Amino acid sequence: MARARHPTQDPLWAKLIVITLVMVFLGLVLVLPLAAVFAEALRKGVDVALAAISTPDALASVQLTLITAAITVPFNAVFGLCAAWAIAKHEFPGKALLITLIDLPFSVSPVVAGLIYVLVFGMQGWFGERLVDHDIKIIFAVPGIVLATIFVTFPFIARELIPLMQEQGTSEEEAAVSMGASGLYTFWRVTAPNVRWGLLYGVLLCNARAMGEFGAVSVVSGHIRGLTNTMPLHVEILYNEYDFVAAFAVAALLCLLAVVTLVLKAALEIAQPAVRGRGH
Repeated sequence: MARARHPTQDPLWAKLIVITLVMVFLGLVLVLPLAAVFAEALRKGVDVALAAISTPDALASVQLTLITAAITVPFNAVFGLCAAWAIAKHEFPGKALLITLIDLPFSVSPVVAGLIYVLVFGMQGWFGERLVDHDIKIIFAVPGIVLATIFVTFPFIARELIPLMQEQGTSEEEAAVSMGASGLYTFWRVTAPNVRWGLLYGVLLCNARAMGEFGAVSVVSGHIRGLTNTMPLHVEILYNEYDFVAAFAVAALLCLLAVVTLVLKAALEIAQPAVRGRGH
């Protein structure tokens, strides 16, 4: 009786074809466009590109992008931990609905998400008059940008942690509780350490999406130069003004931030099994 062939024991020609197709696809879809961005940014020299990034409007867009990410990521980290812990470790009515709501931003267009906040907090929205009476500005201001970014990015950390916690089960938590540990102590000393790598991985993905979000932020920002333009919005304005070198210079900076995130993600993936190995 012939021995069953292992799934990875494909002919050499098949492996070469598959690998070649993957590399060609990545080259055309990912590497070539990124190279074109940097080439266009440096077309008139490094000095011109640096000057474009150093303008007050560009620096303001960088600052706003970093501020938005700095607020969004911790908020989503707390929400993701709590949501994943509730879904993976407990049974309660409405659990399926909660999972569906967490996945909602994946199916809703970011532009629609922005319109939702305009409907709620805009001048003609549900709370518009009350906000004006109390001199509170959300739409066309930083709070609206942060809210829209949170809406678009909040599934990333939760969705990274839920399957991880479900895979780990509840045996360790039950053992801790049986020994007299409180629920909060069990969470911080047992549950949280077991998911720290998944949490960091989700934080990196959430941060990358927060810095690059365009659709939802575009709707709620008002495109006020130097005030409510994030880096993606500033790139759009420069491009529409036919200032291509400046547009691609800011885009290149945004790409560099994304590359840094990918490097950290790769380092985390390499470090994770090594740390697990030392733990065992």
